[in-house]
Amino acid sequence: MAETKIAEVMADLAALEDPKARAVNVKHGDDHGVNLSRLRALAKDLKTQQALALELWATGDTAARLLALLVCRPKAYNRDELDAMLREARTPKVHDWLVNYVVKKSPYAEELRLAWLADPDPVVASAGWALTTEGVAKNPVGLDLPGLLDVIEADLKDAPDRLQWAMNHCLAQIGIDHPELRTRAIEIGERLEVLKDYPTPPNCTSPYAPIWITEMVRRNGG
Repeated sequence: MAETKIAEVMADLAALEDPKARAVNVKHGDDHGVNLSRLRALAKDLKTQQALALELWATGDTAARLLALLVCRPKAYNRDELDAMLREARTPKVHDWLVNYVVKKSPYAEELRLAWLADPDPVVASAGWALTTEGVAKNPVGLDLPGLLDVIEADLKDAPDRLQWAMNHCLAQIGIDHPELRTRAIEIGERLEVLKDYPTPPNCTSPYAPIWITEMVRRNGG
Protein backbone atom coordinates (compact mmCIF):
# COMPACT_ATOMS: atom_id res chain seq x y z
CA MET A 1 0.00 0.00 0.00
CA ALA A 2 2.79 2.44 0.93
CA GLU A 3 4.51 1.65 -2.39
CA THR A 4 1.39 2.58 -4.33
CA LYS A 5 1.04 5.73 -2.25
CA ILE A 6 4.55 6.96 -2.91
CA ALA A 7 4.13 6.18 -6.61
CA GLU A 8 0.90 8.19 -6.71
CA VAL A 9 2.45 11.13 -4.93
CA MET A 10 5.54 11.11 -7.17
CA ALA A 11 3.18 11.12 -10.17
CA ASP A 12 1.33 14.08 -8.67
CA LEU A 13 4.64 15.91 -8.26
CA ALA A 14 5.65 15.12 -11.83
CA ALA A 15 2.34 16.58 -13.02
CA LEU A 16 3.16 19.83 -11.23
CA GLU A 17 6.43 20.26 -13.16
CA ASP A 18 6.59 23.75 -14.68
CA PRO A 19 9.55 24.74 -16.90
CA LYS A 20 9.16 28.42 -15.94
CA ALA A 21 9.22 27.59 -12.24
CA ARG A 22 12.28 25.41 -12.79
CA ALA A 23 14.11 28.24 -14.57
CA VAL A 24 13.44 30.60 -11.65
CA ASN A 25 14.37 28.01 -9.03
CA VAL A 26 17.62 27.05 -10.77
CA LYS A 27 18.75 30.68 -10.53
CA HIS A 28 18.48 30.31 -6.74
CA GLY A 29 20.35 27.00 -6.65
CA ASP A 30 17.24 24.80 -6.40
CA ASP A 31 16.85 21.89 -8.82
CA HIS A 32 13.07 21.50 -9.00
CA GLY A 33 10.27 22.82 -11.18
CA VAL A 34 7.29 22.86 -8.84
CA ASN A 35 5.42 26.02 -7.95
CA LEU A 36 5.57 26.16 -4.14
CA SER A 37 1.95 27.29 -3.75
CA ARG A 38 0.81 24.20 -5.64
CA LEU A 39 3.19 22.06 -3.59
CA ARG A 40 1.64 23.43 -0.39
CA ALA A 41 -1.83 22.68 -1.73
CA LEU A 42 -0.80 19.06 -2.36
CA ALA A 43 0.61 18.85 1.18
CA LYS A 44 -2.65 20.20 2.58
CA ASP A 45 -4.56 17.43 0.80
CA LEU A 46 -2.17 14.74 2.07
CA LYS A 47 -2.14 16.06 5.66
CA THR A 48 0.44 14.76 8.16
CA GLN A 49 1.84 11.37 7.16
CA GLN A 50 5.18 10.54 8.74
CA ALA A 51 5.67 7.22 6.93
CA LEU A 52 5.07 8.92 3.58
CA ALA A 53 7.44 11.74 4.57
CA LEU A 54 10.22 9.21 5.18
CA GLU A 55 9.67 7.63 1.76
CA LEU A 56 9.55 10.99 0.02
CA TRP A 57 12.79 12.08 1.66
CA ALA A 58 14.48 8.81 0.72
CA THR A 59 13.89 9.48 -3.00
CA GLY A 60 16.51 12.24 -2.93
CA ASP A 61 14.31 14.30 -5.26
CA THR A 62 14.17 17.97 -4.25
CA ALA A 63 10.43 18.49 -4.80
CA ALA A 64 9.70 15.24 -2.97
CA ARG A 65 11.88 16.33 -0.06
CA LEU A 66 10.13 19.69 0.16
CA LEU A 67 6.80 17.87 0.26
CA ALA A 68 8.18 15.51 2.91
CA LEU A 69 9.00 18.48 5.13
CA LEU A 70 5.41 19.72 4.84
CA VAL A 71 3.71 16.40 5.66
CA CYS A 72 6.13 15.07 8.30
CA ARG A 73 5.75 15.08 12.07
CA PRO A 74 8.73 17.20 13.24
CA LYS A 75 8.94 15.69 16.73
CA ALA A 76 9.11 12.16 15.30
CA TYR A 77 12.75 12.61 14.25
CA ASN A 78 15.60 11.99 16.65
CA ARG A 79 18.69 14.15 16.87
CA ASP A 80 20.87 11.98 14.62
CA GLU A 81 18.18 11.76 11.95
CA LEU A 82 17.86 15.55 11.82
CA ASP A 83 21.63 15.96 11.68
CA ALA A 84 21.90 13.48 8.81
CA MET A 85 19.02 15.14 6.95
CA LEU A 86 20.64 18.55 7.22
CA ARG A 87 23.90 17.23 5.80
CA GLU A 88 21.98 15.70 2.89
CA ALA A 89 19.96 18.89 2.26
CA ARG A 90 22.30 20.65 -0.10
CA THR A 91 19.78 22.78 -2.02
CA PRO A 92 18.90 26.08 -0.35
CA LYS A 93 15.12 25.60 -0.19
CA VAL A 94 15.30 22.09 1.30
CA HIS A 95 17.87 23.34 3.81
CA ASP A 96 15.73 26.35 4.77
CA TRP A 97 12.50 24.40 5.12
CA LEU A 98 14.18 21.67 7.13
CA VAL A 99 15.52 24.21 9.62
CA ASN A 100 12.38 26.36 9.78
CA TYR A 101 9.58 23.79 9.56
CA VAL A 102 11.13 20.80 11.29
CA VAL A 103 14.25 21.48 13.38
CA LYS A 104 12.80 24.59 15.07
CA LYS A 105 9.89 22.46 16.32
CA SER A 106 12.14 19.65 17.55
CA PRO A 107 13.12 19.06 21.19
CA TYR A 108 16.70 18.75 19.87
CA ALA A 109 16.78 22.25 18.36
CA GLU A 110 19.09 23.79 20.97
CA GLU A 111 21.45 20.82 21.03
CA LEU A 112 21.69 20.90 17.24
CA ARG A 113 22.11 24.69 17.21
CA LEU A 114 25.22 24.46 19.35
CA ALA A 115 26.65 21.52 17.41
CA TRP A 116 26.03 23.09 14.02
CA LEU A 117 27.43 26.49 14.99
CA ALA A 118 30.79 24.84 15.58
CA ASP A 119 30.69 22.63 12.46
CA PRO A 120 33.50 23.10 9.93
CA ASP A 121 31.04 22.70 7.03
CA PRO A 122 29.83 26.25 6.30
CA VAL A 123 26.43 25.05 5.06
CA VAL A 124 25.86 23.13 8.29
CA ALA A 125 27.14 26.10 10.30
CA SER A 126 24.66 28.35 8.51
CA ALA A 127 21.85 26.24 10.00
CA GLY A 128 23.32 26.85 13.45
CA TRP A 129 23.25 30.58 12.78
CA ALA A 130 19.67 30.42 11.51
CA LEU A 131 18.61 28.76 14.78
CA THR A 132 20.61 31.35 16.72
CA THR A 133 18.82 34.17 14.90
CA GLU A 134 15.51 32.61 15.92
CA GLY A 135 16.72 32.71 19.52
CA VAL A 136 17.84 36.34 19.22
CA ALA A 137 14.32 37.27 18.13
CA LYS A 138 12.19 35.02 20.34
CA ASN A 139 14.15 33.70 23.30
CA PRO A 140 17.50 35.46 23.87
CA VAL A 141 17.86 34.28 27.47
CA GLY A 142 21.14 32.41 27.71
CA LEU A 143 22.55 33.80 24.48
CA ASP A 144 25.77 35.82 24.70
CA LEU A 145 24.73 38.56 22.31
CA PRO A 146 27.94 40.66 22.61
CA GLY A 147 29.89 37.43 22.08
CA LEU A 148 27.88 36.69 18.93
CA LEU A 149 28.71 40.17 17.66
CA ASP A 150 32.39 39.47 18.34
CA VAL A 151 32.24 36.34 16.16
CA ILE A 152 30.28 38.12 13.43
CA GLU A 153 32.73 41.02 13.44
CA ALA A 154 35.68 38.64 13.04
CA ASP A 155 34.25 36.15 10.55
CA LEU A 156 31.40 37.70 8.53
CA LYS A 157 33.48 39.41 5.83
CA ASP A 158 35.22 36.26 4.60
CA ALA A 159 32.49 33.69 5.26
CA PRO A 160 31.21 31.59 2.31
CA ASP A 161 27.93 32.82 0.81
CA ARG A 162 25.35 30.71 2.66
CA LEU A 163 27.13 31.13 6.00
CA GLN A 164 27.65 34.84 5.39
CA TRP A 165 23.95 35.32 4.66
CA ALA A 166 22.95 33.54 7.89
CA MET A 167 25.47 35.45 10.02
CA ASN A 168 24.39 38.73 8.46
CA HIS A 169 20.76 37.95 9.33
CA CYS A 170 21.81 37.37 12.93
CA LEU A 171 23.68 40.68 12.96
CA ALA A 172 20.58 42.50 11.72
CA GLN A 173 18.30 40.68 14.16
CA ILE A 174 20.47 41.68 17.11
CA GLY A 175 20.35 45.29 15.97
CA ILE A 176 16.60 45.21 15.42
CA ASP A 177 15.57 43.52 18.67
CA HIS A 178 18.19 44.71 21.16
CA PRO A 179 18.45 48.52 21.38
CA GLU A 180 21.44 48.40 23.71
CA LEU A 181 23.48 46.69 20.96
CA ARG A 182 21.97 48.49 17.98
CA THR A 183 24.70 51.09 17.53
CA ARG A 184 27.41 48.43 17.61
CA ALA A 185 25.52 46.19 15.16
CA ILE A 186 25.11 49.08 12.72
CA GLU A 187 28.79 50.04 13.08
CA ILE A 188 29.88 46.47 12.33
CA GLY A 189 27.68 46.44 9.25
CA GLU A 190 28.99 49.79 8.05
CA ARG A 191 32.61 48.79 8.54
CA LEU A 192 32.34 45.36 6.85
CA GLU A 193 29.97 46.52 4.07
CA VAL A 194 28.71 42.95 3.56
CA LEU A 195 25.79 42.87 1.05
CA LYS A 196 25.96 46.66 0.73
CA ASP A 197 25.55 46.46 -3.04
CA TYR A 198 23.10 43.54 -3.06
CA PRO A 199 20.48 44.12 -5.79
CA THR A 200 17.22 44.75 -3.95
CA PRO A 201 13.88 44.86 -5.79
CA PRO A 202 11.59 47.89 -5.28
CA ASN A 203 9.50 47.70 -2.10
CA CYS A 204 11.91 45.19 -0.54
CA THR A 205 14.29 45.90 2.32
CA SER A 206 18.01 45.67 1.59
CA PRO A 207 19.87 42.84 3.36
CA TYR A 208 22.67 45.33 4.12
CA ALA A 209 22.50 45.28 7.92
CA PRO A 210 22.56 49.06 8.64
CA ILE A 211 19.66 49.68 6.23
CA TRP A 212 17.81 46.55 7.33
CA ILE A 213 18.09 47.44 11.03
CA THR A 214 17.10 51.08 10.54
CA GLU A 215 14.11 50.24 8.37
CA MET A 216 12.73 47.50 10.67
CA VAL A 217 13.14 49.70 13.76
CA ARG A 218 11.28 52.46 11.92
CA ARG A 219 8.44 50.07 10.98
CA ASN A 220 8.24 48.84 14.54
CA GLY A 221 7.88 52.40 15.79
CA GLY A 222 11.29 52.41 17.46
